[in-house]
Amino acid sequence: MVAGSAAPGWQVSRWFNTTQPLDLAALRGRVVLLHAFQMLCPGCVGHAVPQAEQAHRLYSDHGVAVIGLHTVFEHHAAMTPVALEAFLHEYRITHPVGVDTVVEGDPVPATMRAYGMQGTPTLVLLDRAGRIRLQHFGRVDDLPLGMLLGRLLGADPEPDSPTLQSPGEAP
Repeated sequence: MVAGSAAPGWQVSRWFNTTQPLDLAALRGRVVLLHAFQMLCPGCVGHAVPQAEQAHRLYSDHGVAVIGLHTVFEHHAAMTPVALEAFLHEYRITHPVGVDTVVEGDPVPATMRAYGMQGTPTLVLLDRAGRIRLQHFGRVDDLPLGMLLGRLLGADPEPDSPTLQSPGEAP
């Protein structure tokens, strides 16, 4: 996805850790940290999922909505919603997690395809107006992520405001 463009809606077949389905319209006015993961992805389990949970615990009361997206594009038989529920319990994940909708005949689920994600982990930051400010495949270090969240929380999003750079990317 192009930084500054409106984020596509999520296509989720099931939600965990929330009493009702979530959508982007309901989150307007909040900064959204969407993290796409698979429970059998080593980079996700070792870094991205714990990082998202920490961001949820630190920033949820300060205007950041952390949303997990379990987006399975391989090992479909092993990564069922039942297995995900056990994973979330064992790893003490408390932020909302949606299961990306399976598309018949396509190994790539609907939301992953709509965002043009390359794989997992993928982190997407949305500003308060629902525009993509960063989409990054792979590991994002904590310090740059905290800085980007701070910038988005402190910003008054304007349509002409510059997009944020990926950590390590030259301006």
